Amino acid sequence: MRRTLVALTAAASLLIGLAACGNDSEEGVAADGTLTVGVSPVPHAEILKYVSDNLAAAEGLKIEIVEFNDYIQPNTALQDKQLDANYFQHIPYLEEEIASKGYKFTPLKPVHIEPLGVYSKSVKALADVPVGGVVAIPNDPSNSGRALSLLAANGLITLKDGVGVKATEQDITGNPKNLTFEALEAAQLPRSLEDTAISVINGNYAIETGLTPAKDALALETGAGNPYANLLVVRTGDETNENIVKLEKLLHSPQVKDFIAQKYNGSVLAAF
Repeated sequence: MRRTLVALTAAASLLIGLAACGNDSEEGVAADGTLTVGVSPVPHAEILKYVSDNLAAAEGLKIEIVEFNDYIQPNTALQDKQLDANYFQHIPYLEEEIASKGYKFTPLKPVHIEPLGVYSKSVKALADVPVGGVVAIPNDPSNSGRALSLLAANGLITLKDGVGVKATEQDITGNPKNLTFEALEAAQLPRSLEDTAISVINGNYAIETGLTPAKDALALETGAGNPYANLLVVRTGDETNENIVKLEKLLHSPQVKDFIAQKYNGSVLAAF
């Protein structure tokens, strides 16, 4: 908890500084080639730093990276024009945010997928999950349904026909091990491993805490047909801005695809 609070404080302090400086344009993205982008630390910041260090200068771009350890502030900061774009979320989560908060945001093209995984410190295989075991899942609706679908795909529960990734606990029709579910903020899930039989953890938080999804997960989402690709999000109207278009092109370059494959070795998958 302390680590998260420190990181959030640092991000908030940086945003105050950015707000004080202001944009070159009150209407949207600055015109001087500088883009301020809010990201999750892993892998988003790492991918964007690769772009900044190796590709941006050739396009006349300068990228300022602001890291967040939660899923709320990056959209708030984008709405308040403290950011020019953010890169941390998938479309199902963005749709929830737009529906609940009225944001006028536009998602661009998918960049990468962080497969959701099932992890444990107490069992070596899903067949060994004990009767009555505690299962931690993300508490935001898009990822909680995604977690339940992953558990169902691996035989731990069954769900009502057709609910898919929109499943809730009320849609569970079979629970042969009488599992108990505990919904937690996504960032807290790695720490829950000390107290659960299994925890379903978002890929970025798993990697950030030293887990290797491709090796450590007892079950892992596949990339094929996965709707949870992370992407760049901008305020509606900014998607045609010259600098946003340049950044979008770089994020989908062969160099970035190779970087993702080599750095993450299957724990993060390029979505283009």
